[in-house]
Amino acid sequence: MHQPSPSPPPAQRTVATLAELDALALELAAMLRPGDVVALSGPLGSGKTALVRAFVRILHGRDEASSPTFTFWHRYAGQPLIDHLDLYRVEDPSELADLGLDEAFGGTSIVFVEWWEHAPDVLPAHALFIDISGAGDAPRRVVIERR
Repeated sequence: MHQPSPSPPPAQRTVATLAELDALALELAAMLRPGDVVALSGPLGSGKTALVRAFVRILHGRDEASSPTFTFWHRYAGQPLIDHLDLYRVEDPSELADLGLDEAFGGTSIVFVEWWEHAPDVLPAHALFIDISGAGDAPRRVVIERR
């Protein structure tokens, strides 16, 4: 059974720039371990993929992340292994049954799930939730918590 990484206390931050988003990712990345799941929510353009890109860059030392909206699932090889799921196009959670998510949630990778609200039952109880409010050039409010 996976023991979740120590979670940050519930927190709210205002993030006004990509550099500030990167700094938040740097702080949180130090706590993440294989088996951890990070559930990201927020409107289109809020910065969910930009935050995942920052995590991948910090954890792997290279900028390779992109939005998996059309492919649903990207896997980034390295240490740690990172799985990036985007459930935006999921209309019915039963669609996920044949997609092999057991592999992503098997405990060998850090999993980032965008639009988790489209299939909340796929998340383990120990998920870390990051909600981003705002879009465009406006500052973002970021709420981080375990539920």
